[in-house]
Amino acid sequence: MADTTPSPDDGALLPLASVRREPAGDGAAERRSAGRGGRAAGPVKAAPAKGVPETAAVLPVARVAVDTPLPHLDRPFDYLVPAPLDSDAVPGCRVRVRFAGKLVDGFLLERAEASEHEGALARLERVVSPEPVLSPEIALLARAVADRYAGTMADVLRLAVPPRHARVEAEERAAPPPGPERSSAPADAPLSPGEGGPGAGGAGENGPGADGPGADGPGADGATAAGDPGPWAVYREGAAFLAALAEGRAPRAVWTALPGTGADGPEWPVAVAVAVRETLRGGRGALVVVPDGKDVVLADAALSAVLGPGEHVSLTAGLGPAERYRRWLKVSRGEVRVAVGTRAAAFAPVRDLGLAVVWDDGDDLHAERLAPYPHTREVLAMRAHHGRAGLLVGGYARTAEATRLVATGWAGPITAARETVRARAPRVRPAGDDAELARDAAARAARLPSLAWRVLKAGLEDGPVLVQVPRRGYLPALACQGCRVPARCGHCAGPLALRGGHAVPYCRWCGRLAGQWRCPACGGVRVRARVVGARRTAEELGRAFPSVPVKTSGRDGVLAAVGPGRALVVATPGAEPVPEGGYAAGVLLDGWALLGRPDLRVAEETLRRWMNAAALLRPGAELVVLADSSLLPVQALLRWDPVTHAERELADRTELGFPPAVRMATLTGSAAAVREMLGELVLPEGAQVLGPVPVESSRDDQVRERALVRVPWTAGPALAAALKGASGVRSARKADEVIKVCIDPLDTI
Repeated sequence: MADTTPSPDDGALLPLASVRREPAGDGAAERRSAGRGGRAAGPVKAAPAKGVPETAAVLPVARVAVDTPLPHLDRPFDYLVPAPLDSDAVPGCRVRVRFAGKLVDGFLLERAEASEHEGALARLERVVSPEPVLSPEIALLARAVADRYAGTMADVLRLAVPPRHARVEAEERAAPPPGPERSSAPADAPLSPGEGGPGAGGAGENGPGADGPGADGPGADGATAAGDPGPWAVYREGAAFLAALAEGRAPRAVWTALPGTGADGPEWPVAVAVAVRETLRGGRGALVVVPDGKDVVLADAALSAVLGPGEHVSLTAGLGPAERYRRWLKVSRGEVRVAVGTRAAAFAPVRDLGLAVVWDDGDDLHAERLAPYPHTREVLAMRAHHGRAGLLVGGYARTAEATRLVATGWAGPITAARETVRARAPRVRPAGDDAELARDAAARAARLPSLAWRVLKAGLEDGPVLVQVPRRGYLPALACQGCRVPARCGHCAGPLALRGGHAVPYCRWCGRLAGQWRCPACGGVRVRARVVGARRTAEELGRAFPSVPVKTSGRDGVLAAVGPGRALVVATPGAEPVPEGGYAAGVLLDGWALLGRPDLRVAEETLRRWMNAAALLRPGAELVVLADSSLLPVQALLRWDPVTHAERELADRTELGFPPAVRMATLTGSAAAVREMLGELVLPEGAQVLGPVPVESSRDDQVRERALVRVPWTAGPALAAALKGASGVRSARKADEVIKVCIDPLDTI
């Protein structure tokens, strides 16, 4: 690749004083409420009025990040600290300040001796809590994330710091555990090309001595002893990676995990727990981020087994606000040094972070749905880079973004030998290969060809079998029986669907029943299925195997695990329950539904979903995939070679100018607003504007458009700054509509 930038992000974490911006508009009201951030040589000019409390004698200026979403006010503001609040107004605490005539929340970033503001400064109204919930590291990270994604620091802090619970803060604190002595260089020491561990200076610097002792390494039962590599023994770079963590260094790696499950479930949680254990031995903390609650449960159990009870906390939204805040405070106060959770946990204030782990980074659950839409992988990569921490990006499949980290030399690969991969992978058979078509000519058109029936029947004799269905529900899409025109609602033109075999069609958009539906093209009243969902598939399989229990797992209810007995498990992608001892066989249905989507990442995402399901099968178990065997994702699944597929995907995107080879941003809003903002943008050299083009129409018939802006990778910071500036101009003049700006979105096409 032409770009050899050694960092995954677009700029250093600068001191707060270095990244402040002037307001884009007049800002007179705001300047009357608070001074502009910064330092000056002169003293603070403030003469307290009669009855006003004295100002703090030492460090009287509080620099506050005010909770305002306005882009042109995205900078710290200076306030005076009243003497009664001096002891409570500590950096990182929550405060209330007067801003533009209103009382608003904020975080006290730092105390200073003086301010650049020439007029009188407003005073802090009160300290909400003296608890320092915003550490300097997280404050700097929030600033960097906001700048990278053209957002505001206030929006990032809402993602990073959970809401306060006074009762939880008042509970008795536990004493922080004593940290062991470092066995090597400090965490902030520069990484040199010669340092061991994958990614320290390139992909090939671990040396031949990093090979493990053999292909039959110990599993979960032997992974708890200190120094035992556990599952990492089967990876060529595994020993060097663990050694670097134990020595307090910061290895960065992209890990292609082996498939297979044991009696205690998948192997990857144990491998992650062992890496965390070695990080703790090196005297540093660790952070693990996974896509969903099901993975949190697996990682939580493995960490408890390897580290022991009470050595870590799990952070998920399902805990409830109070319990989640209680656990978050344990991390913030240093009572525990390991945290595991979903995407919001990427900002968990782990003390002296030594290892950040993101599992299955291709899962769209890692992409934040709230502005400024950061991605877990990018947040952790920025945090690891600037905090001199290690990073482990793991998964059964590999994304183009992770492959780029390896291609630029910023991270190194962790893979197993091909003999080990072949021994652990299932036996994949495409239903449309030539031999099967010669035996069964109807196999190409059948939804469940004879090969799939034979594999399911044979697998049921030895345990549970898995059937992955891409669509949830019963019949999520209907069409006219006569002319095949899609069936749509007469009120809002939404798609019609069925919830059950004897149910009335309903609209998936507005929910209205369509019992009197008539085809507008031919006048027919009968419908047929365009897409078959998981519940209808389970119903059909239940009739075919009447003596076998059928279990479903999906949006209506996710099964965590299944036993070793005979069972048909029908699951949607990502909801596959963990089998005890592995599935005896599997079928991946309706491959066309995954591969036929108009999406830039369709091949990568399809392979990821298939591999995540196939990894739950026993080694050598038969897996049937209903897709054309000539397609590249099918070939990668047959060979169990996600690395080559990802490298080819990255090469194709580089040639065509698609992410992650370039930086891309989308601007979405009304047609007039998008075109107005495009006209005001001062784009960096080499920028290319695509569109705007109409996107899906809203219910009120307002035409919405989306424009794409593409720039070379090195121009990413300039693009973000230009978009942030344009948003600030619109905000300062109080534009009627806010344009949605998203940098590097998952749904580019």
